[in-house]
Amino acid sequence: MNDLGKLLVVIGLLLATVGVLLWTGIGRSWLGRLPGDIHYTRGNFSIYFPIVSCVILSLVLTLLMWLFRR
Repeated sequence: MNDLGKLLVVIGLLLATVGVLLWTGIGRSWLGRLPGDIHYTRGNFSIYFPIVSCVILSLVLTLLMWLFRR
């Protein structure tokens, strides 16, 4: 149970850091606007899915989790 507590604290601090960075404006210029992100607009209909941003975020989080497990 001790390891789970440490993991939750690290994840919380990581989320808080990312939140502060996004809140201050770092990342607004590229996050969600990468090549491969889908944005379709036609008339009054608009759909947006940041697929490449999601894949990169998933890879970064997977790498961090792998590093913290070692």
